[in-house]
Amino acid sequence: MRFLSDHDVRQGLNVPQVIHLVETVYKARSEENTKTWPTIFYDFVPGEADMDIKSGYLKSDKVFGHKTITWFAENEAKQLPTLTGLINVYDAETGRPLGITEASFITGIRTGASGAIGAKYLARQDSETLLVVGSGNQAIFQIACALSVLPNLKTVYVAARDQEKLNSFVHALPHRLQSEFGMNIENVTLEAAESLEEAVKSSDIIITVTSSRTPIIKREWVKEGTHLSCIGADMAGKQEVDSNLVSQAILYVDNREHCLQVGEIEIPLKEGKIAENHICGEIGDLLFRENKGKNFKRSNHHI
Repeated sequence: MRFLSDHDVRQGLNVPQVIHLVETVYKARSEENTKTWPTIFYDFVPGEADMDIKSGYLKSDKVFGHKTITWFAENEAKQLPTLTGLINVYDAETGRPLGITEASFITGIRTGASGAIGAKYLARQDSETLLVVGSGNQAIFQIACALSVLPNLKTVYVAARDQEKLNSFVHALPHRLQSEFGMNIENVTLEAAESLEEAVKSSDIIITVTSSRTPIIKREWVKEGTHLSCIGADMAGKQEVDSNLVSQAILYVDNREHCLQVGEIEIPLKEGKIAENHICGEIGDLLFRENKGKNFKRSNHHI
């Protein structure tokens, strides 16, 4: 049985490769060649420490596995990673364990790919301005993956509550993108947003990666035709986007059953702002209907 360390994983994966792999799995899901099982979540300290266990089965490759990932905010003060975990992979024909990998980098780059893929197939092709809300672990993955699939981007704003931490994050971005992802972004402007409202109003694409439990993106800030990839609400009760905005958006999800219980759709559903049939489909469906996806999105908000 093999073990892949964080170094092994980083050496073996790059952004274009992971985006292709995630698209392949989305397609497999739409073809009913995958199976995902219910996620287990637990809050040790709400907003400060949590864990989740996610698992699934890829029928075509005859493998299944599960991931345990943890987030402990106070680790930063202890000079420890805030996000850690392990992935276990098994042979679906014999049940034998095939290997274990470190999970934090895979989680980051896979989630970054998901946010970017949503924008790739739903955002306007002439989109030039991206806003990433949040400057934690996930932000750099969202930026790197978005830049990889959205060649027309000219400006990337980053917004966060802690302005000092935000400024440091944005200042380090060019070097980190080059050293960690091999990306040269000399033709893209990177800016720390001084006002979230103003940044939202001027952005064509918005990716949210916070742990907020109350909406931080208001309906009246978002201009017509804006695309949102909502990533942060990964546990029941989390919400980053105004329910009224969700109710007016064209909704695509990565996993319908999961998103009915967790994510930006959960609370608007409970509030009666939307119904299940408000969901237009899954991202995998769009990969077979690219033209339709690009035609209807130009005059509507979409998540």
